[in-house]
Amino acid sequence: MPGALPEPLIDELSRFAGQLADLAGQVIKPYFRKPIAVETKADRSPVTEADREAERRMRAVIADTYPEHGIIGEEFGRTAADADIVWLLDPIDGTKSFVTGNPLFGTLIAVVHRDRPVIGVIDHVMTGERWLGIQGRKTRLNGEPVATRACPRLAQAVKYAYGVECYQGAEAAAFTAVGERVAMRRFSADCYAYGLLASGFVDLVMEDTMNPWDYSALVPVVEGAGGVITDWRGEPLGLASDGRVLASGDATLHAETLGVINA
Repeated sequence: MPGALPEPLIDELSRFAGQLADLAGQVIKPYFRKPIAVETKADRSPVTEADREAERRMRAVIADTYPEHGIIGEEFGRTAADADIVWLLDPIDGTKSFVTGNPLFGTLIAVVHRDRPVIGVIDHVMTGERWLGIQGRKTRLNGEPVATRACPRLAQAVKYAYGVECYQGAEAAAFTAVGERVAMRRFSADCYAYGLLASGFVDLVMEDTMNPWDYSALVPVVEGAGGVITDWRGEPLGLASDGRVLASGDATLHAETLGVINA
């Protein structure tokens, strides 16, 4: 692929992403199910010192190791975001789960090269599960390859979404139309739902109002497991995407679901 990162650099960056996930887990785990102050940000989402400390630590290590790389994080914004290589950091994806004692929150780390996610980590420190996706390679869970399952029809599909309260207007109508056609609906698994999709236990994940740090790490994980992940128009996800995300384990299912969303 013209302009692609060399394989030795991909290997180096994927190892480093794993080290960042280790670091974040070391910061976050001692806070879990302990008294911790919860603040509400301007977007009405919660944040804790665990989120902030984990991102601060990861950003510092990236800046020391790869000063030429950019960083975009949920808690501390953008640094050199126009660099060829940019790290996307979500220290705790699922802070609401974290502060309510639910262990399914995760840490998301992505490497984006020229607006294309090429490495993604979904790390769940409390369950000991880590999905690693690398563009052009098979996704692995704790070192073992995983794959999505065949499910060509909505009527057979298991679907996850963040929560019905998040959808408004046309998004709510699309959410309802898809939900009425699937075999089973589940809610609020945060990034864990995408790991389950990559491992063949879930067929669809449908969400809106996501940010680049929410979805960038998911792209290599889902695609490397044989799935499809796009926006609601079927376009590839990049830093400027509108935050509406559809992930499917089966390409035929993805096409049918897009048809329902855009009907």
